[in-house]
Amino acid sequence: MAHQGGGPSRGRGRPRGRSDARARILAAAAEEFAERGYDAATMRSIAGRAGVDAALLHHYFGTKADLFAETIGAPLRPDLEIPRLLAGDRGQLGESIVRFVLSRFEVPEVRTRGVVLLRTAIGNRLATPLLAGFLSRELLGRIATEIGGDDAELRAALAGSQIAGLLITRYVLQLPGIATAPADELVRRVGPVVQAYLVAPR
Repeated sequence: MAHQGGGPSRGRGRPRGRSDARARILAAAAEEFAERGYDAATMRSIAGRAGVDAALLHHYFGTKADLFAETIGAPLRPDLEIPRLLAGDRGQLGESIVRFVLSRFEVPEVRTRGVVLLRTAIGNRLATPLLAGFLSRELLGRIATEIGGDDAELRAALAGSQIAGLLITRYVLQLPGIATAPADELVRRVGPVVQAYLVAPR
């Protein structure tokens, strides 16, 4: 049956085309990140593997960090949120970061996906360096640059280890005490530790 509008019908075919291209990009990104690691994988190499123009990756996903987060199903984006907190009140930075992370993980769907990601990062020999590369480049490196100092990289990594340890013990291992403690109590106790790492005394 002919289309009655007089012109080509674009509405039906376009979504399927977009969906197909997007799926190919995600599949190619998963393979490229797994084979080459986060740092070595490029938007151009992923586009080549997917058989699409590199501009299409930016159109659908934005940056490489955005594409990686979509590929692994990241439940939250600390690489986007933490820099915003760094631009705020430095006197409450540690508590702000701990509160941000815990508040997100208290959302059931975020917690479920987050626990899966944490378990995968710990137990999968391919996923561990991949996630570490992403966090090192997109999060810890930016934090180190922002806080400054000769030992900024170490301090940023120590703060990251504190947060990672808190998430693992509360949501994965579910250690007594930590697992049942109110989030505000953990913010009060852990926040100053993160603060001490990030904001060095002058």
